[in-house]
Amino acid sequence: MAKVISINISSTKGIEKESVKEANLIEDWGLEGDAHAGNWSRQVSIFPVEALEKVPLEKKEEVLNGGYTENITIQGMPLEELSVGTVVKIGEAAIKILHIGKEEFKEHGRPYIVSREGRFGKVLKGGKIKVGDEVFVVSETTPIE
Repeated sequence: MAKVISINISSTKGIEKESVKEANLIEDWGLEGDAHAGNWSRQVSIFPVEALEKVPLEKKEEVLNGGYTENITIQGMPLEELSVGTVVKIGEAAIKILHIGKEEFKEHGRPYIVSREGRFGKVLKGGKIKVGDEVFVVSETTPIE
């Protein structure tokens, strides 16, 4: 079972995010109080910790010791299940993945792997999310409730 292991917010872009136990996702906007929220296709970022396996050995310590730069950190879902177009349900909310990684890769700290393997998308349905919430893929035939 996949689950949320951290939720992270920052009111300013370009700095490490502060971890919180719960947060509110706003439909078609993003994580309430986060600087990256807005009317665009990267309203929220999800990082599956399984992607850490792709970090080169010489970068591993730097990445692991860097502060959170993603909004939602999850564990327990294979990377191939988190492809572009996938809708994931977390707590009361649903997010559609529109991008994997960024156009420009970062070379230092946690952004090294988040810029390559982070999932970025739009909030289709808002609601409360909290650490420990189950994360699952919503099929195209399942209504988002």
